[in-house]
Amino acid sequence: MDVTSTTAASASASGGGRWYTGMSADNIKGLVLALSSSLFIGASFIIKKKGLKKAASSGVRAGIGGYSYLYEPLWWIGMITMIVGEVANFAAYAFAPAILVTPLGALSIIISAVLAHVMLREKLHIFGILRCVLCVVGSTTIVLHAPPEREIESVTEVWDLATEPAFMCYAAVVIAIAAILVYRFVPLYGQTHVMVYIGVCSLVGSISVMSVKALGIALKLTFSGMNQLIYPQTWAFTLVVISCIITQMNYLNKALDTFNTAVVSPIYYTMFTSLTILASVIMFKDWDRQNPTQIVTEMCGFVTILSGTFLLHKTKDMADGGLSTSSSFRLPTSSSVRFSKQTDEDGEGIPLRSSESFRSLH
Repeated sequence: MDVTSTTAASASASGGGRWYTGMSADNIKGLVLALSSSLFIGASFIIKKKGLKKAASSGVRAGIGGYSYLYEPLWWIGMITMIVGEVANFAAYAFAPAILVTPLGALSIIISAVLAHVMLREKLHIFGILRCVLCVVGSTTIVLHAPPEREIESVTEVWDLATEPAFMCYAAVVIAIAAILVYRFVPLYGQTHVMVYIGVCSLVGSISVMSVKALGIALKLTFSGMNQLIYPQTWAFTLVVISCIITQMNYLNKALDTFNTAVVSPIYYTMFTSLTILASVIMFKDWDRQNPTQIVTEMCGFVTILSGTFLLHKTKDMADGGLSTSSSFRLPTSSSVRFSKQTDEDGEGIPLRSSESFRSLH
């Protein structure tokens, strides 16, 4: 009996240890919080979009620098819904590594795409179902092979990780590129190139997630009896979080008001997730706690999610009448300007905008 028990325990430690390590109690808490976050955030995209459309009918569009949406109750409902989702997401990062939490954002795209089809009359091609399946499969693969959360006993440990040369170089490059996009490319191409607004959101977002995780760890330790609010590093991370979120919110609103939701969501998710995973690998060294097989499996899961994401983008173009994916990145021709004006009058947002949008830029 003892020999059998010992053998079973050994098998569990060697063969089943990967599952046990990957799905620790903290990881499960993070998983549940991340799934709840996806539900709220996916719905918030649509509610905010409806609020932006309603506000644009009686004021200056957010896409060209207007802020009339701040007086629209529907936009605030969407904003509150997003805040609830972000709070759940915030808590998830305190319990699980970013490489587990962030890819689950794909589920919010599924929710957003379905609701956009129903509520915003943004057509979703039948192959969008395949995209949803791919995202679920990819997310499941990542969940089953996620690394255990790094044991951290003080916010100063996170600060030490954030101030290591590797991550400092990453942060400097991100800030430099974001600044170039804001001051150089936004005034010229923000209304015609979907990657400009989303690029700013994604770059800044990767820094904000690292700061959110640091702040979440500080609060978790504080609630467990180890007060982290006495450290200046906690407040430094808080300041970074607030600054990054304000920047993300501003440019995400511009992207949603200027381009189709079914285009913004997948591209934003792809860039944001890729940069966040890269930042997490650099700062928290997630892959140091995994073997090559687990890393490759996680990357396969992530590529599966990306495949589904781009499939949704492509099938959305097909549903809109055969627009190619690259059309969202070209400057408008005279015919595309007329098509953009016509679709705007019908209340359907598309990736192309008319030259009138260049009159006022924030």
